[in-house]
Amino acid sequence: MRIIRLKDVIDSTGLGRSTIYKYIAEGAFPKPVSLGERSVGWVEGEVHDWILARIEERDLVE
Repeated sequence: MRIIRLKDVIDSTGLGRSTIYKYIAEGAFPKPVSLGERSVGWVEGEVHDWILARIEERDLVE
């Protein structure tokens, strides 16, 4: 299990910071893990699973 920071999440998903936090608020994106008072990260596997789910949704539509 690996924790990745926001820059890596942005690079992996292609989403912007505000969109990521909007999706989190809507319950549509994995929640971050607190790493300290002012630091968060995401579980890499959860972000990867989210990306795979978007691909599956796309393939079901086609």
